[in-house]
Amino acid sequence: MLVLVIGLLIFLGVHSTRMFAPQWRAKKIDKMGLGRWKAAYSIAAVVGLVMIVWGYGQARLDPTWLWVPPVWTRHLAALLTIPAFILLVATYVPHTHIKARVGHPMLLGVKFWAIAHLLANGTLADLLLFGGFLAWAVPLYIISRKRDRMAGVRYPAGRISRDAIAIVVGLALWVAFALWLHGLLIGVKPFGV
Repeated sequence: MLVLVIGLLIFLGVHSTRMFAPQWRAKKIDKMGLGRWKAAYSIAAVVGLVMIVWGYGQARLDPTWLWVPPVWTRHLAALLTIPAFILLVATYVPHTHIKARVGHPMLLGVKFWAIAHLLANGTLADLLLFGGFLAWAVPLYIISRKRDRMAGVRYPAGRISRDAIAIVVGLALWVAFALWLHGLLIGVKPFGV
């Protein structure tokens, strides 16, 4: 469990520097240069992610159950991950109405993903992993939206076809992940097929 916690601290900590230590981050970028900062940032993020995956996998071998979720929560979780995938894709499709409306679709998608998994899973490791990501995404989303408003940032809305791309690709990824990849990569088949 310790590896999972350390991995979460590293991964989410690295991704929180702009929120909690913007001046420190700016000084480091000035001192190191943007390229070296991005390299160090990426290495730390990958190390944190590897530790999260490994630590969560180890914790699943001997789980500490906090609650046993009802079976129907798996179906609710599957539904809640649909917008998570669409929002994730909308992050990378330029000029969508989705991004223009929510500003930071990836953070909103992380919130949907975390809530879905908290509903459907009941171990201590689940609470740490998904609760940690939720506790990170909520304030970061609020702060990011406030920062955008203060700076006058507006995300341009493009054509509806851009939203259609985000929705279709997001749904396709959701189907692929829900039916095949989740079982292959995580070892849990959401629909038991």
